[in-house]
Amino acid sequence: MIEEIITSGRMNPEIDPVLHVWGWEIPFYLFLGGLAAGILIFSAYFTLRGRQDELPIAVKWMPLSVPFLIGIGLISLLLDLSHILYAWQLFTNIRWESPMSWGAWTLLIITPLSIAWIAIWMEDIFPKWDWKFDEVKTVVKWLKEQRRILAQILILLSIILGMYTGILLSAFNARPFWNTSILGPLFLTSGLSASAALIAYFSKTELEKRLFTRIDIILIGIELFMIVHLFMGHLAGTQVHIQAAQMFLGGAYTVPFWTFVVGLGLLLPVSLELLELKHKFIPAIVPVVLIIAGNLALRFIVVSAGQASRWLY
Repeated sequence: MIEEIITSGRMNPEIDPVLHVWGWEIPFYLFLGGLAAGILIFSAYFTLRGRQDELPIAVKWMPLSVPFLIGIGLISLLLDLSHILYAWQLFTNIRWESPMSWGAWTLLIITPLSIAWIAIWMEDIFPKWDWKFDEVKTVVKWLKEQRRILAQILILLSIILGMYTGILLSAFNARPFWNTSILGPLFLTSGLSASAALIAYFSKTELEKRLFTRIDIILIGIELFMIVHLFMGHLAGTQVHIQAAQMFLGGAYTVPFWTFVVGLGLLLPVSLELLELKHKFIPAIVPVVLIIAGNLALRFIVVSAGQASRWLY
């Protein structure tokens, strides 16, 4: 006979909080959602400032990509679902306490509004554009009259979309690394940074290019501050939060995070952008690729590290 003394129930299967392992689909969606939100915020904001003709790439051209970014992001979400046929039930009610519900309804509203926003600028982008049907022309004319109101709504919804991608993770209290309020603002800021870098790359005028380069430098500075704040918050918290931070301070995620996110994704591109402003020759594609890659790396590493962090017993 083997005598066994049971001192804890930890060995029982699935007694601890278990999270289904998220693959590439979730961080990829988080990246696309933040990028789409950043593009719409810049477009709507500079419309309210009356600078649509001065900044045509930011205001008129870049929003063309938003429905596609959102669509691809939604496809990646569907690929992650185990029961795709039940996804429609997210839209049968609103749960104010659920970040998932906020995100689903925000996407439901912002997608048609982004298409309406594109319709406002189609005749500016393509001078020979013809809507063919008088009914469509009437609707587009009305949308142009409501341009400022639509811009204000888009800014609000885009901020929610950009922050929700981080708040969704922070709502998982069982995962200490995600359990911080800084993730929402951090993901919003990084999405704005990626969109600013893309706008600067595609800009045709020196004024627009230099403006968004400056904006991106400021956003990267804010992002670095938030990353420092993220670890300061964890290190000043409970033992489980300290252990979560230590995964990045000598643990398994130290090299990938500080190399690919902070080093190559933030510090190097901001240095290159500063040199650009001083009229040094820097291939324009280099900082853009680094920033986009850093944005993707941030989300992949945060999603992976959050699943690896746990409570101690």
